[in-house]
Amino acid sequence: MHRRNFLKTGSLAGLTLSTLAVASCNLAPADKKQEETAGNEKPDDFALNEVTIDTLQQKMQSKEYTSRSITEMYLKRINDIDKSGPKLNAVIELNKDALSIADAMDKERAAGKVRGPLHGIPMLIKDNISTGDTMHTTAGALAIADNIAKEDAFIVKKLRAAGAVLLGKTNLSEWANFRSTHSTSAWSSRGGQTRCPYILDRNPSGSSAGSGSAASANLCAIAIGTETDGSIVSPSSVNGLVGIKPTVGLWSRTGIIPISKTQDTAGPMGRTVRDAAILLSALAGEDSQDSYTAASKGKVEADYTKFLDANGLQGKRIGIEKSAMKLGPAMDGLFQQAIEILKSKGATVVEVELNKQLKPIGNAEFTVLLYEFKDGLNKYLGAATSKVKSLADVIAFNKQNEAKAMPFFKQETLELAQKKGDLNQKE
Repeated sequence: MHRRNFLKTGSLAGLTLSTLAVASCNLAPADKKQEETAGNEKPDDFALNEVTIDTLQQKMQSKEYTSRSITEMYLKRINDIDKSGPKLNAVIELNKDALSIADAMDKERAAGKVRGPLHGIPMLIKDNISTGDTMHTTAGALAIADNIAKEDAFIVKKLRAAGAVLLGKTNLSEWANFRSTHSTSAWSSRGGQTRCPYILDRNPSGSSAGSGSAASANLCAIAIGTETDGSIVSPSSVNGLVGIKPTVGLWSRTGIIPISKTQDTAGPMGRTVRDAAILLSALAGEDSQDSYTAASKGKVEADYTKFLDANGLQGKRIGIEKSAMKLGPAMDGLFQQAIEILKSKGATVVEVELNKQLKPIGNAEFTVLLYEFKDGLNKYLGAATSKVKSLADVIAFNKQNEAKAMPFFKQETLELAQKKGDLNQKE
């Protein structure tokens, strides 16, 4: 079954739906050129459309492709539809070392060494994950646009050890969508607005917006996002992907710009369940610098793909929040179809009502996040190369550069966090 049908035209989504209001920051409507050529688009014949990690490995093994040729194809794809063409604007920065990494992996393969399923596979990661190379790590914020990490995040070290090719970094909702209660998903002051590849004048959801848009549009084999509360699963859903938020502690958070030490984690975003499970396996493991990973000792599986089971829903009970079935006739119809598919695969679906109970919990959660964000960000920036060294500095920078840093919404969430004390406060 095809994951989606929109990859039928050279302009990806073809003509943007002009009847829909622009739902993001400063997005231009469909280009006139697109309007004039709608219906006459060339088929999207990108050779790597919907390709899986296993297929790429097979093609490299047979010498049909090399890691370098695959990397070159993805880089051209990014240039064709992310930086020009429809301008998805999903990639915030490319890695100057990508081709040299691919060459090194090809040499190893030629010598008979294959590190594992990610050997030579091009990937994109979210721009709040540190890399000890020439790329910046900014969480999309102009305030720390000068920040170049001193070393790789722990999961990036594992990526490199697995033989992956780091293509670049993806745009995100600035500060992982922890700047304003009036923010727009997928917009950052450094990266601008990322588009949804299904409908170009809508955002792809956040905060891992760039990773979602990029993986969906075949700009990479697989991508990494981060999540505190919905930032992997929501853009994965909107962009037709498989996203996994690992249990906190399965993947290390060392070197990732934080919101919450109790809820943050990075995770895979891919086009198939198997690809997501492959990446989940490669980056799991203990990190002495992240105490939360100690809980995973003796519990990490070397290969999560062994748990893939087409009959896995048999006998499972799945709760469906009632309010999710009151969005409108079209959406409700799609949701009901999905429920019927779950039932057809052996699941028991139970309607539940949680909204009333969740609201006070959500308010309490936000209070905790304000404290943890201030604490975590101050620690990260205090050790970073950026001239901005604290949350207070970030707030001051944004005020001094309001036209560029805050043209659409402000920073009341940052300001609320700054007013909080340390983590020993009774609140």
